[in-house]
Amino acid sequence: MNIPIESPTNSQVSCSNCKACCCRLEVMIISDTGVPEQFILRDQYGGETMKRLDDGWCAALDRETFMCTIYENRPWICRYFEMGSYECIDERVDFFNS
Repeated sequence: MNIPIESPTNSQVSCSNCKACCCRLEVMIISDTGVPEQFILRDQYGGETMKRLDDGWCAALDRETFMCTIYENRPWICRYFEMGSYECIDERVDFFNS
C-alpha cells in the first residue's frame, strides 16, 4: 500500500495546482454535451469515449495550462467529477505515488 508523503486534501486542490490527473482516466460519453467530433473515439460497437493521445492524456487537454479546451462542452462524467471530491483526491494520490 502506497502512503503519500503529503496527501492532498480537498482544500489544497485548485485550478492552479490541479495538474489534471483525472484527464488520464477513460471517459465514456453517455450523453450529448456537444463534445467536438475530433475528440471522440468510437469502438466497433458504437461506444464513445474521449480520445486520448499517445501520452495517455485526454486529447482535449491543453498540455501547457492543464486546462480543458472544451470545458463548456465537456462530457457529463467530467462535469460530475468535481475538483476536490473524494474521487479527485484518490486519483491525485494514485497519480503522484506512481
